[in-house]
Amino acid sequence: MSTADVAIYRGRERLAAVDATDRGLAYGDGVFETLRVHAGAPVWWDAHVARLRHGAARLGIAAPDAAWLRNEVDALMAGQGGPGVLKLVLTRGTGGRGYRVPDEAAPTMVLSRHPLPPPAPGPLVVRWCQLRMALQPALAGLKHLNRLEQVLARAEWRDEAIHEGLLLDAAGRVACATAANVFARIDGRWLTPRVDACGVAGIARAWVLANVPDAAEATLQPADVEGADALFLCNAVRGILPVGRLGDHAWAPHPALAELQRQLGRAEPAFEGS
Repeated sequence: MSTADVAIYRGRERLAAVDATDRGLAYGDGVFETLRVHAGAPVWWDAHVARLRHGAARLGIAAPDAAWLRNEVDALMAGQGGPGVLKLVLTRGTGGRGYRVPDEAAPTMVLSRHPLPPPAPGPLVVRWCQLRMALQPALAGLKHLNRLEQVLARAEWRDEAIHEGLLLDAAGRVACATAANVFARIDGRWLTPRVDACGVAGIARAWVLANVPDAAEATLQPADVEGADALFLCNAVRGILPVGRLGDHAWAPHPALAELQRQLGRAEPAFEGS
């Protein structure tokens, strides 16, 4: 990544680098957003900003002004008309050693642009991960910076033929994939795990819940997922990704899933044909 691909701020002051005492670096004290860029503009911008502000408020971090943030994002993306990925990282800012939150801290904001990942070669092949996600309602739903659970889960396999891993929580319930939410089609409905004890309230997940009749949150066991009529993963960068195999369980293309992908493509052209 070149210096042209990143912009770092303390408050609104432009910095050359992140401070070594930044609490995001030391403690994961912050939140982030990862957005798809299409035709030079970030997709689902308002939803991402709303989630960033919600997460910052939950952690007691001052969020940047939305208009200022969009101006800085547009400046970073200027001249980048093709598809890509934009990442926003907001930390509490700098602070001394120790967990105590500083009385006053100027938040750090890091904006960076990245290439779009290659398209999936076809229906995903996924596996169950051994790692179990901790139950922590105080952080549930947030896209906070501490992603060690996901890092360790993703480190469980190197086989390039496996595209993703599904995680259970500490109580044995289905939680999510390492980098996506999961939906299972059960009795004619799209169901996704709740995020009140762990997991991330994804932007693509929210779109499905808001736009698909009968889509809902539910408590799902591994057997529910393995016995589903269809399965897909979703996130804000890659949209809706059908799952073709989970261990010994395989799924043929499902018409309801194909229609859901078309519906998303009509609503958000960035995902058309995905």
